[in-house]
Amino acid sequence: MDAAEYIKEGMEKAALSEVTQENTARSMGSGSLDVYATPAMTALMEQAAAELAQEKLPEGWTSVGIALSIEHTSATPIGVLTRAVAKVTVVEGRKISYEIKAFDEAGEIGHGTHERFAVESEKFMAKAQSKATH
Repeated sequence: MDAAEYIKEGMEKAALSEVTQENTARSMGSGSLDVYATPAMTALMEQAAAELAQEKLPEGWTSVGIALSIEHTSATPIGVLTRAVAKVTVVEGRKISYEIKAFDEAGEIGHGTHERFAVESEKFMAKAQSKATH
């Protein structure tokens, strides 16, 4: 399967999240302050990329994250809406590369790159489950 048949360079997808006590650095254990946690921002960025791939890939296929490099450049307090945008930059075979950015109401709060790989869901899960029998 060639993901380029389904996913094209330049495609974009956004995901939204509000900063709550549950996704602060203090609550997630990634810091001691009540601001948006880097793991929460990272998950939102990956969510946007994953949803884009899932919407475009054929039945029985999904994508898995294989690489992620981000910078969290600005703090966001509780109660503020955040948005992550994933933009496809390259599609090579089953590998999909993205430029990812996150924003709050004041502007950009993070950016980076992400790579996902298209896989057949059943085959992938069978291989993963085989580890449980060893």
